[in-house]
Amino acid sequence: MGNDIYFLLKLNRKIKNIHVKNLGIFLLHFFRRRYLGIFFDPVLGCNFRCRMCYFSNEEKRKTMKGSFREEDLPKLAGAFFHRALKLQIGCGAEPSLFRHNKKIIELAKEKKIPYVSMTTNANLFSEEDWRNFIKAGLDEVTISLHGVTQTSYEYFMVGGSFPLFHKAMETLTRMKKQYPQFKIRINYTINKDNLEELSGFFSVFGNYKIDILQLRPIQRIGESEYADFSWNEIYETYDRIVQKIKDECEQRNIICLAPAKMDLIKTDNVDSIVFENTYCYISPRCVWKKDFDLNNDTFESYSEKIHLGRKLFKNIFKSRKQFESSKNQLNYEVY
Repeated sequence: MGNDIYFLLKLNRKIKNIHVKNLGIFLLHFFRRRYLGIFFDPVLGCNFRCRMCYFSNEEKRKTMKGSFREEDLPKLAGAFFHRALKLQIGCGAEPSLFRHNKKIIELAKEKKIPYVSMTTNANLFSEEDWRNFIKAGLDEVTISLHGVTQTSYEYFMVGGSFPLFHKAMETLTRMKKQYPQFKIRINYTINKDNLEELSGFFSVFGNYKIDILQLRPIQRIGESEYADFSWNEIYETYDRIVQKIKDECEQRNIICLAPAKMDLIKTDNVDSIVFENTYCYISPRCVWKKDFDLNNDTFESYSEKIHLGRKLFKNIFKSRKQFESSKNQLNYEVY
């Protein structure tokens, strides 16, 4: 599917009418077409203790345990994958701790999921791992990054190795010569202490074949060691630094995903309801909904049981005010 996922993101931003968006979701659901984004944590664990993540919290970390059983992967694929536009392996946890990622990718491609991505810190995967994933059909890898210098990288990404990050990027850059359709994406989480150094991003990483760069202002995702979630200081210098990065991305033919400055202070986002109705989270503890039974339910049978189609139809006619009360998500522009 190539860059079509990013085309869909652009299209979503261009369509301003929330009723039209929800009509589209309802029709895709009614005619049993693909519209889900599946976010799959096959294992609940991480080899890092990133300061901005809940894995830095000792009490939270104790609760993040469990691994998806290999024998349940075909059941999962049969229940959901035929309705997915995208599968993301790794959401809040680290997939390199799971031994059967290649099988997940193979099942996804057997079910013809158009776009399969993996989010990882990339410190543990070998060159053989990457080759196996790409040959199995992995379309994109998203690598987390919280600092441009070794000092900031290893400070914010506790347990991580800056040299191993570079080794992974060198390996993936070589892979792209053989598999040019494969995409490398970097997700850079911005806080007040690492924003300034972002301006030097391409002086450090400019030799790598990056396809997408996402700039993510810090958001609270649970209790964490780093606790300054204010955007006040970020807001003052955001445009100056981010515009420089956007300009360099354009010169290098890199897709840049970043919120507009005004979105850092907006209090509503009507697109959140779209995200909620296409988002499907799966982990060893929960498959989509708390009472979903992987041994007996499918997406279709459970949707009928909870009258999901009826709920999606009603969304078409909800007022803007009702949408504004939904869960807030940052808007990302696609440059």
